[in-house]
Amino acid sequence: MILARVIGSVVSTLKHPAYEATKLMVVQPVQPDGADADDTLLAVDAAGAGAGETVLVLRQGVAAAQVLGVDRPPIRSVIVGIVDQVDCEPQR
Repeated sequence: MILARVIGSVVSTLKHPAYEATKLMVVQPVQPDGADADDTLLAVDAAGAGAGETVLVLRQGVAAAQVLGVDRPPIRSVIVGIVDQVDCEPQR
């Protein structure tokens, strides 16, 4: 599971049947302090997230199948929660 910031959505006229009735979002992985952590990726939105929100993303296909209730979808990443706040203890 990773923290990420939603930076936009993807719109297409044709898509795989597993993507019907889903929103596909572009997310930027971030560190707990909000700094960019890795390359952007696409994730199916199961939480109703919007641009600018910090979210939790699962990056396992099996987890995506369980969250979406689809058997063996061609989906690797899924947004499963919207983060209200991140509190971190300083490292010692």
